[in-house]
Amino acid sequence: METALTRLVGVRHPIVQTGMGWVAGPRLVAAAANAGALGILASATMTLDRLRDAVREVRSRTDAPFGVNLRADAGDAADRVRILLEEEVRVASFALAPSAELIAGLKAAGVVVIPSVGARRHAEKVAAWGADAVLVQGGEGGGHTGEVATSVLLPQVVDAVRIPVVAAGGFFDGRGLVAALAYGAAGVAMGTRFLLTSDSTVPDAVKARYLAATVRDVTVTRAVDGLPHRMLRSDLVAALERSGRIRGLAHAVRRAAGFRRLSGLTWRQLVRDGLALRHGKELSWSQVLLAANTPMLLRSAMVDGRTDLGVMAAGQVAGVIDDLPSCAALVERIMREAEEVLTGLTGLGAVR
Repeated sequence: METALTRLVGVRHPIVQTGMGWVAGPRLVAAAANAGALGILASATMTLDRLRDAVREVRSRTDAPFGVNLRADAGDAADRVRILLEEEVRVASFALAPSAELIAGLKAAGVVVIPSVGARRHAEKVAAWGADAVLVQGGEGGGHTGEVATSVLLPQVVDAVRIPVVAAGGFFDGRGLVAALAYGAAGVAMGTRFLLTSDSTVPDAVKARYLAATVRDVTVTRAVDGLPHRMLRSDLVAALERSGRIRGLAHAVRRAAGFRRLSGLTWRQLVRDGLALRHGKELSWSQVLLAANTPMLLRSAMVDGRTDLGVMAAGQVAGVIDDLPSCAALVERIMREAEEVLTGLTGLGAVR
């Protein structure tokens, strides 16, 4: 199935595996790429040396195109971009809008730039700055999210920009892909669906928690870092929501210290990154620290398997997923379903 997205990045299918921290590592990215999707490596939780090694590991596992997700507001963003250029990575995606200068520099080096946005005005801004495509996440998506559903946000953005639009938030099968294409998107991006594959390195016990979840077990909370964050309900989330200011600050300091040791960041850098995540919102100091070290809360679950000590970012689709296929089997199934749906719609259109 050829679309503006497949032509832009050189993949076989209009499907993107999103850059999930601690989840989208070399094994998952390579498996997604080999399946014909665009795999995106999550770099925000990696040191610079680990990022370079991870890029090389992906390349050792696949000849297909793949990308790297970056935080445009990170203090070492320029160093990470330099690694992408030196390693000749094909695609750079961004969780926050990169500057016009950063977009121009990447494009001049032949890198395809695909920022992620959650509002029409943000899509219009990055398109005007020269982004090659835009990934639009509706409120159904996991992790930091907005309030507008994909079914409302997607057509707004498609009508507003003249670059390929990738739809995210609520997609997990071929029906969703066809629906996104009908809205005018050039493809779909999926996080939770790829997390729940046999190629994902997330511990089995954590995957079991996702598979057991219903749609009512997925919630949006501000208790983790002061920003809307969609995740599975858990005792930890409930405890964070009940915590007072002093207890919350103590919890934030402990988590921040752990992440600082792992990442090699200084306290100054940690606080600076936390402040950058405020997005103009009024956050307490505990929330600033939690915003900076949310990766630690995610790592506890996604790497260590400690669902009691970590949080589990999840799209609402977690409530309707009940299997763990390989990336190859998943992508093949989605494309087969999409072809069947399109065939059915063609037949429907022929009825008079």
